[in-house]
Amino acid sequence: MPIVTAELRPCVQRQADPGWTFARATVPELQGWVLALTDDAGVTGLGYAHAVPAITTHGAGAEAALVFLRPLLLGREPAELAAILDLVEATLVGNRSVKAAIDMALHDLLARRAGLPLSALMGGRFRDRIPQSRILPIKAPAEMAAAAAALVAKGYRTLKLKLSGEAELDARRVAEVRAAAGSGITLTLDPNQSYSAKGFLAAWRHLERHDIAMVEQPVPAADWDGLALVTRSLPVPIEADETVETVADALRVVEGRVADVVNLKLTKLGGVRNFVTAARVLEAGQIATRMGAAFGPALLQAASAHAAASLRKLPFACELSEHDHILDDPFTPLPIQDGVITVPEGPGCGVVYA
Repeated sequence: MPIVTAELRPCVQRQADPGWTFARATVPELQGWVLALTDDAGVTGLGYAHAVPAITTHGAGAEAALVFLRPLLLGREPAELAAILDLVEATLVGNRSVKAAIDMALHDLLARRAGLPLSALMGGRFRDRIPQSRILPIKAPAEMAAAAAALVAKGYRTLKLKLSGEAELDARRVAEVRAAAGSGITLTLDPNQSYSAKGFLAAWRHLERHDIAMVEQPVPAADWDGLALVTRSLPVPIEADETVETVADALRVVEGRVADVVNLKLTKLGGVRNFVTAARVLEAGQIATRMGAAFGPALLQAASAHAAASLRKLPFACELSEHDHILDDPFTPLPIQDGVITVPEGPGCGVVYA
């Protein structure tokens, strides 16, 4: 049952807050692409190409790469997934978010064809419910505090604050959010590479009093030694995000004990196959794993929920509920109840076009 069509569909989504900002950019909208692969029996698998310029690529770049790679998919049997993905890798360098869309669509097609949930192709699931952390974008301290109170009222028990690298202002942000959220809420921090290693160690003196549970990627992605220094120096778990973009990066974290936790994303690693490999490498090396935020529609979050369900241990809340503040979602809903996502039922990722 070969693939007979490979359709590209634009997926442009507005942010409810057009001023949504993190340390590297303001993101008013998402310009992603959906890849729909259909076999000659009429079964369709769906994948999503993440296209945020400050993170992966822009919309036109993703489209061009998908158009370039599409001939490699037509006429192929999806069960030859490994051979197809190796050919894709050999044909185009980089473009991990585009390759993730192809990988996701192939896995989704095979799972739907077999009548199995996507997590079954990842080794099976350990859980059905995934606790969520919500992100507070960079704003004035009082605005972030108000947003924190609103999210706590909606049932979220973990919040992640984006920081800007301005130590005094970041300390005020954390203090006001803690006061608004209350002592029972878990707070984590994400400076998105905006500090030097020693700069963050100095800033930590003003942050630790607010009971911080974890810090994500405080230093530039390429500063492996700086990340290791922060990991060795602070008593809280330090998470690598942008530093780990490949399976080889995951192995390097294990070998050097560079971080305590690694933030895994299907879009960042290039899809399901690399996700599973990286997760097993980290598990063998006793490094914790977590599914982090990759903005996109319910399709991407549902696939990521299946991935999170397949992780043996999940000590920290994931970030798969950010679609809640992104508009124009073309897929069936992925509900969030009291800060928890239930892994979708049904074959494949569990969502379809609405």
